[in-house]
Formats: sequence, structure tokens, C-alpha cells
Amino acid sequence: MGQEVLKTIVNANDTELCAAVDLQYEGQDASVLLGGDEPLGVLITNNLNEALVTSGADVLVDFTRPQAVAENVKKALQVGVRPVVGTTGMSKEQLQEVSELASSKRLGCIIAPNFAIGALLMIKFAAEAAKYFPNVEIIEKHHDQKLDAPSGTAIKTAEAILEQRGDFRQGPFLEEEKIEGVRGGQMTGNMRVHSVRLPGLVAHQEVIFGGVGQTLTIKHDSIARESFMPGVLIAVRTVMRLEGVVYGLENLMFE
Repeated sequence: MGQEVLKTIVNANDTELCAAVDLQYEGQDASVLLGGDEPLGVLITNNLNEALVTSGADVLVDFTRPQAVAENVKKALQVGVRPVVGTTGMSKEQLQEVSELASSKRLGCIIAPNFAIGALLMIKFAAEAAKYFPNVEIIEKHHDQKLDAPSGTAIKTAEAILEQRGDFRQGPFLEEEKIEGVRGGQMTGNMRVHSVRLPGLVAHQEVIFGGVGQTLTIKHDSIARESFMPGVLIAVRTVMRLEGVVYGLENLMFE
């Protein structure tokens, strides 16, 4: 994702690459991440603080790891840089801390579990379907290097469904798992979420609704990481006009 973002920022006509942070390629020109021979004129650093302070950047785009993202975002806000975050896995407490800091600094911050426009529409359609089909389960599938489960998109989808249907008892009352966890994770509102991690996958999700004599499946597949880049650019361009945290790109696109 970092490589894809780098390519997108370099190629867009209204954005400029100011810094690149990577733990492996410190001191090399950022073009090494793209496999290109023509230098980009930006040397990779492994020091985020230094990059934020000295580069003159307006926006930090973060696709890192769940363990690092909250501190990265707070560091950016503390020095006046606006974060656009695609890393998932922040806790509610961390999101609250970031929100309070962004508000106090009067800086915009966009945190998006998914930047693919199709995925945002999937969430929107699922929330609408939940008004009529309250029985639902979510199956999300990602590449085997994804560290958090369930995905941020699955959590966001479940939250959108719960807003429409509320707490609802579905499935058998005396269910027995012969293999622990085989029925997936149970979220608030008795909703099951299943996570699959396999090589060959990118990002995929099915929201399956069941009714009397029928089922309805709303499905989205990102088959390449380019699918996220139009949304990333929307966020980079929009965050400069915001104050405070916006959680979910749909709140910018559909409101």
C-alpha cells in the first residue's frame, strides 16, 4: 500500500512528495520503492519526527501497522501536519485521543478503514438492506500479511448495520461450537463476523442477509491496490479543509 500511495502522489498533478519514511531503505532515493531508475529527489528516512518537522509537508499518509499508527498520527498533529490514515486496528480509546488532539489543534484528520469507492457503497447498501433483513453475517477476506482481524471495513459495516437494526437476536439460542471459533467473532447485537487470511487475496467482503425463503448478498472485491488510490487522493485533497477527525471516507462522499 505504501508503494502504491507513493506512486499515486508522485503522478498526481496537484500533490508533491515531500518525504518518505521506511525502516528498510534509509538513505536511498524514494524511487527505489517504485523500482524506477529516475531519482525522485527525496531520500528515505526512518525517523518520522524528523520527516514531519523538516519536510514542510501538509499531509501525512499512513499505511503502517496497528501497533504504530496511533503514535504516528499524534506526532503529526502535534507539529501541525494533517493525517490521512488507512491503517486499521486503533482502539476506541486511541481514536478518542486522536480526535481530542485534532480538535484542540484545529487540524483535519481522516481515518478510513477502506478507501475503495465500491467498498463504501457496499457499506451504504448493507445499512439500507438491514432495515428489511435483520439476520446478517459478514465474511471478510484479506491477504495473509494483514495483522488485525476482523478488518476495519467489517467493523465499519457492522456498525452501520447496527445503527439501522439495533440489538437483534439471531441464530439458535443454544448454539454449540464443536470447534472453538468456528462461528466467527460475535459483535454487539449478536452479529457474526468471519475473517479469512490467505495468500492471493487482496481485500474482499460479503455481507449475507437471510430472510424467509431467500438470501441477499452484497459483495465487494478489491483485486488490486490501485482500487484504493482515488479515495486516498480525495482524502488528501479534502483534509486540508477540515477541522477534527472524520472516521470513514463515506462521511465526505455521501453526506
